Formats: sequence, C-alpha cells, structure tokens
Amino acid sequence: MVSLPVPAETEQTSAKRLAGKIAIVTGGSRGIGSAVAKTLANRGAAVMIAARDVAALDRVAGEIREGGGAAGTCALDLREGPSAAKLVEATVHAFGGLDILVNNAGATRRAPFLELTEADWTDGFALKFFGAVRLIRHAWPHLKQRSGSVVNVAGIGGRTPGAAFGLGGSVNAALLSLTKALADLGVQDQVQVNAINPGAIRTDRLNVRLQAIAREHHLSMEEAARKMVKEAGTMRLGLPEDVAYLVAFLVSSEGRFVHGALIDVDGGETKTM
Repeated sequence: MVSLPVPAETEQTSAKRLAGKIAIVTGGSRGIGSAVAKTLANRGAAVMIAARDVAALDRVAGEIREGGGAAGTCALDLREGPSAAKLVEATVHAFGGLDILVNNAGATRRAPFLELTEADWTDGFALKFFGAVRLIRHAWPHLKQRSGSVVNVAGIGGRTPGAAFGLGGSVNAALLSLTKALADLGVQDQVQVNAINPGAIRTDRLNVRLQAIAREHHLSMEEAARKMVKEAGTMRLGLPEDVAYLVAFLVSSEGRFVHGALIDVDGGETKTM
C-alpha cells in the first residue's frame, strides 16, 4: 500500500490561531475525536472532551495538558436527555463560554438490513443524531453570542449508502440534512455550520473490519488494508489527523467563509457529484 504521510505540524500550522477559543469535542476519548481535541488544543483552544470512558478521557486530557494545552473532561452518555445540557453547562462553567462544537460521538451497527433490530435503529439515532440535536440546541445561544462554529462529523455513507450500512447511512444522511438546515439559521445568527464525511479512517473500529477481511481472505493486516484501498479506489486509508486538521481549519478565521458545506474526506472514495 502506498502511504502518504500526514505533514508534521509546522511552525505556521501549529501557531496558536485558536487562542482564546473554547471547544466541545464529543466522542473525544479515542480515534477521530481524540485527534480533533488534541489538534484544537495544540492551536490554542481550551477543549472539553466528552465520552463515556472515564479512563480514556483522562488519558487524552492528560496528553493535552502535558503538551501545554487546556483540557477538561465530561464523562456522560449523550443518549440520555439531560446530558447535553450538563455538558454545555460544565464547559461554560470551566472555561467561561463556548465557541466551537464538534459533534463526533456515535457509532452505528454495520449489518445487512434484515439483521438490524428495532433496538439497533433506536440506539443508532439516539446518540449520533438526537445526541447532536440536543447538544446543538443547548449550545446555540452561547455560539450565537460569540459567533461560533458547529462541525458535524457524519460519514460518506450518508451520501453513498450500501446494503450493509443502511443504519449508519440513514443516520449520517439525517445529520447532513440537519447541517444544511442549521446553516440557514446560522446565516441569521452568525453561527458557522459545516459537516465532514470521513471515509475509511484508521481507527479501532476500522481495524476490526480489516481483521475480518484478513481472516476471510487469509491475509495480513497490511494486505487487508491494501485490498480495501484497491477496492474502494482511494489514495490510501485515512488517519484521524486527516479529519482533525480539516476541523481546525474550518473553525479558524481562515475557514470562516466555508458555511453549510458537506465535505468528503475519503481519499476519493465518493465518486458522485
């Protein structure tokens, strides 16, 4: 597999261009969320990281603080109604306001449609969609006050669904539609709203899929990765930092004119217009 390295942080890119900004990153204990939290903190933002795993949250926050950044943690389940308000209140209490909301939490079951249960559908929408809806609702007055930004991390399945991703594709499509609707409101309230659609990103979840491919075809993990890249017709598998750097650009002053955009970060996997 041809692997193109993610550029190292340069003096220019690591400048504290988000100094004074306050961010919430959900699903921030691992994978894309962890990379987003660390990147925003590296660029000067104070970050509140939310997830359910206390130990994992503490580990990410500790790494941020060791690097000189400011980080808080909030362990909760965004499927529960009161959690969104608690998270916003904790952030404002800890840091004094809110400028950036990154809705990244939420994984859905990948299975053929006829194998998905009622509980799978309910749970899939409960966290990634309704959790984001509640959080945006509670965060909006603070974001409006400070002309802040919302970034919804959805996924390419929302634009190109498949037979084994009926649930995830439906949830992502709903989140993309919500992004467009909120962008209209954002023009009125001066709140920037965008969505990012990651493709195949090297997270723990993707590694599970790679392990399944490796077992089925008697391949090594790297051979399985090359097979996935070839079949998808992409440049390479992505890294969490590929998504994190785009989030950091969007919420900076340089990215402010990007509004209501649904941006695929997938190495070219999405072929449609």
